[in-house]
Amino acid sequence: MITSKTEFPDEKELLRACLKQDPRAQRSLYELYSPKMLSLCIRYVGERERARDILHDGFITVFEKIESYNGSGSFEGWLRRIFVNTALMSLRKGDVLKYTEELSESGKELTVESSVLGSITSTELMRLISTMPAGFRTVFNLYAIEGYSHQEIAKELKISEGSSRSQLSRARVWLQDRLKEKGR
Repeated sequence: MITSKTEFPDEKELLRACLKQDPRAQRSLYELYSPKMLSLCIRYVGERERARDILHDGFITVFEKIESYNGSGSFEGWLRRIFVNTALMSLRKGDVLKYTEELSESGKELTVESSVLGSITSTELMRLISTMPAGFRTVFNLYAIEGYSHQEIAKELKISEGSSRSQLSRARVWLQDRLKEKGR
């Protein structure tokens, strides 16, 4: 059952109407999922305006490719994948990910206490992630939030697995440093 106000009784009916390119259904789908997908986009790019652009690009892709959703797995999971890919494409266009590779090849693997994330609320974590340097933020989001493996991250970002591990480690150190600044 759909939880927001919509004329569609359930997700199946909403998706069926979207397949027919019904503008009301598309608007309902956008209104239903845009808050979550905007949050996801902000986590990747850190800027609200840029995240809104990615949100709109992502929904264009969703409506163009909705027929490829085959019903196996959750629709929201399928959507998330599209928005993650759209955000990553945007980051690639800005050459942000090249910087990630250079940084990780130039430094040593860093380690951090595993409790670094246990001492803050999810709201604080999301706020900190949005201010993280782009390369750190991208790998951290993919690994810690989306659940990608280092192998998947390396393939997606066209970097080595070692670079992925290094960026994650550096992201954790960066978070720990921010927490120390706040007296945590």
